[in-house]
Amino acid sequence: MAGSAPGPASLAPTALIDSDHPSVVAFATKHARGPDDRARAVALYLAVRDGFRYDPYRIDLSPAGMRASRVIESGIGWCVPKAALLAAAARAAGIPARVGYADVRNHLSTERMRQTMQTDLFIWHGYTDLWIDGAWVKATPAFNLSLCERFGLLPLEFDGHADSLYHPFDRAGQRHMEYVRQRGAYDDVPLQHIVDDFGKAYPGWLTGASALQAADFLSEVEREAPGRWPGR
Repeated sequence: MAGSAPGPASLAPTALIDSDHPSVVAFATKHARGPDDRARAVALYLAVRDGFRYDPYRIDLSPAGMRASRVIESGIGWCVPKAALLAAAARAAGIPARVGYADVRNHLSTERMRQTMQTDLFIWHGYTDLWIDGAWVKATPAFNLSLCERFGLLPLEFDGHADSLYHPFDRAGQRHMEYVRQRGAYDDVPLQHIVDDFGKAYPGWLTGASALQAADFLSEVEREAPGRWPGR
């Protein structure tokens, strides 16, 4: 994807993309292996995608809960903090990175989540922009490989050349994801904007967060999958 060249902010640690955190530095040192930035970016993408389980029930919108290093600490994450972790690890490895967002429809969901959210539109879906060979390339590390294999989704691959975005259909040819709106890219996670918009769009989600966190996302998806999610 074409775009403006990265500035100093795309390599600097921030409050939530805490690329200077010891755990992030260690993670980047371990996984950013390869002869060039492209190979190292791909290696980091796979490490974030598959090393941390996707779980949208474990959402903590506090600054501490949204830091990239928190994903390493907890071993789980949802799209926004996992994208922040990939950006942080890339910066720690010397690869310019930023975080991007879009509104999407037909995300991997459950009946509990749909009832809580009262919509199938997921706003502020997170991905990562990586600067590779003179261009920004999108990478989406949210869904880990084992989750995709278990529930019939096509895993998102990333080769450092083309944007890695959600597939519109799953393995069975049923609808999986539709991009509705692009929100652009940021040097840090725009947490207050996300919190404000979530409060307007999903009041039931925020007030029922503790009930969601007590539930088991994987077990609920397994009961409903494959092919039993509305709109799929």
